[in-house]
Amino acid sequence: MRILSGIQPSGKLHIGNYFGMMRPALELAQKGEAFYFIADYHALTSVSNAAGLRQNVADVALDFLACGLDPAKTVFYRQSDVPQVTELAWILNCITPMPMLENCVSYKDKTAQGLTPNAGLFTYPVLQAADILIVQSHLVPVGKDQKQHIEVTRDIAGAFNRQFGEVFTIPEASIREAVAVMPGTDGQKMSKSYGNAIEIFGDEKATKKKVMGIITDCQPMEAPKTNLDQNIALQLLKVIAPDKAAEQEAKLVAGGYGYGELKKTLLAALMDYFAPMRAKRAELEKNLDYVEQVLRAGAARANAVANATMEQVRKAVGLR
Repeated sequence: MRILSGIQPSGKLHIGNYFGMMRPALELAQKGEAFYFIADYHALTSVSNAAGLRQNVADVALDFLACGLDPAKTVFYRQSDVPQVTELAWILNCITPMPMLENCVSYKDKTAQGLTPNAGLFTYPVLQAADILIVQSHLVPVGKDQKQHIEVTRDIAGAFNRQFGEVFTIPEASIREAVAVMPGTDGQKMSKSYGNAIEIFGDEKATKKKVMGIITDCQPMEAPKTNLDQNIALQLLKVIAPDKAAEQEAKLVAGGYGYGELKKTLLAALMDYFAPMRAKRAELEKNLDYVEQVLRAGAARANAVANATMEQVRKAVGLR
């Protein structure tokens, strides 16, 4: 079984990235042949600073390795080091119906947030389909909000196979329902673009400020707390430290216990959970040549697969 997943280097990775994508992907990597990439082409839809993009790519590589990615078991690479992806994306664009892309929820959500809709943002799902299909992936771990993009990929692959012959594997989505959407500090989906994210490797002082600033309701401390299924801090704690979350929920329901104490517990749980990863990242920062070697070795392996796929695609569509 071949597994494919990617993550955008559009900013500092946050705990929503970790629990929603990274941890499930790392667990799945033990069950098959994993291809995981840093989606720098995708990041160009929102990042226009060259130096910033390069730094973001380096940070994502460090973060993933620090969080447990094993390059001996996982093909880990930069998307732009496999240029066949963009060639395939163009070919797939030529068979993708416009209404399919117009109906993509992610495009609608981002434009609703005020982002300028460029063509790259509109055709993002086609490039994502190319990422998946170029390595003939069987399984794609995604958050619930990304499920539609896998459905689009399946539709595009099916349309290509019907028109040109059986070239592409039809992928399946693997969704971790328990943390399908991680809430941010304001209650919206946690996102770098919304400014509501808690970074995995953020400065401790800045992390404390974000955690203590999580939006809560106005119930007085002495009152038994209700509507806890909507409490952001408690929902985050349930993901990070379920046992502590159960204790905190019991205290809140009993009354005489404030949200400030809940947030302090959440902060401590966050720092404890990521402490080993912080230590590993600090070590990796001292050996950036090793990180670059990992990415280049991964790109070589990914290119071998991509070349084989593109030979079939070019032949199927009539290109030399």
